[in-house]
Amino acid sequence: MKHKRTHGSWRAAAQCLLAIVAIALLTFVCFRLRLNLAVTAFLYLITVVLLSLQGSFLSSAVVSLIAVGCLAYYFAPPIFSFKANDPLDGVAIIAFWTTSAVVTHLVSRARNRTEELVLTNAKLEAQIAERKQADEALQQAQADLAHVTRIMTMGELAASIAHEVNQPLSGVVANGNACLRWLAGDSPNLDEAREAAHRIVRDGQRAGDVIARIRTMATKTATTKGQLDMNEAVQEVIALARGELRRSSVTVRTELAADLSPVLGDRVQLQQVVLNLVMNGTEAMSSVGGRPRELLIRTQNEEADHVRVTVQDSGVGLDAQSVERIFDAFYTTKRGGMGIGLSISRSIVQNHGGRLWAVANSGPGTTFQFTLQKYNSAARSFSAGA
Repeated sequence: MKHKRTHGSWRAAAQCLLAIVAIALLTFVCFRLRLNLAVTAFLYLITVVLLSLQGSFLSSAVVSLIAVGCLAYYFAPPIFSFKANDPLDGVAIIAFWTTSAVVTHLVSRARNRTEELVLTNAKLEAQIAERKQADEALQQAQADLAHVTRIMTMGELAASIAHEVNQPLSGVVANGNACLRWLAGDSPNLDEAREAAHRIVRDGQRAGDVIARIRTMATKTATTKGQLDMNEAVQEVIALARGELRRSSVTVRTELAADLSPVLGDRVQLQQVVLNLVMNGTEAMSSVGGRPRELLIRTQNEEADHVRVTVQDSGVGLDAQSVERIFDAFYTTKRGGMGIGLSISRSIVQNHGGRLWAVANSGPGTTFQFTLQKYNSAARSFSAGA
């Protein structure tokens, strides 16, 4: 701090010295050219303004006082005297001094305000940078939590997934044995062996598809938004959860719009939302007896450039309090639930420019709906924002 004050004092002294030299040089030139009082005062005023813009208030004030003395001594008759015979010369000198003082004060205030604005701007930029870092950290935390939630969901589906993989693998073994028997005879039946080989390929592809879907959902990747067909995304989720739905005696009915517009979104994250809603609906119907356990999944084009996805169950439903709080973090209506699935789902949908909400059915059960921006609309909004 002391070093800064010393540096400031030396800088002010240097500015004062430079200003005095400038006035002395200007005075010499004007005196040699025999310029009158008015012209010299105008040139002095320009010099004062320029020095005020570059120097400190002190140096500008010193220059103004020296300029007043020079005007009275060298340019107001009688010269080489501080007396002025003509009252108008005295008025001109006073006017110059007043004008230079006002200009010096205003320029000094402007410089101070400018410095304050620069300092404030620097603070704002620092705060914006901190806010950006905090937002990035929050997004990363949300992405990590979403990944954990996906892994937990896949854990809940482990038994059903194992069954889904075991079925085609059992088919591969059975068809492989059949193929060997057809080829082992004295006269190999090539047609039957070829048909068995085709079934092996088919079952292998089925198992590969199941594993690929599991790997896609479980892999931790950065958010990548692109053009996405929600009908295709929904069908992949249904295929992934088919075993759990069958085990829970849940019938899935789909009403997927044939002319559904593509959306701008991350496939894995949006499939996580749909899977979470499907699993919640399935669990809500686990205690239902005496009526069909039906899960309806609907897609449709909305007005205002949005697509809507609906997941409707026929379960026990939600009371008014639960509907209000169901998306709060750590609020759950499930025994042993953590209460983060729907909260994460809402965050994902909001990050995609949509919204997620729940309403009670007129009959039994609950309907969850979310909207997403159509791809073309989102692309136009991005271009306009850029």
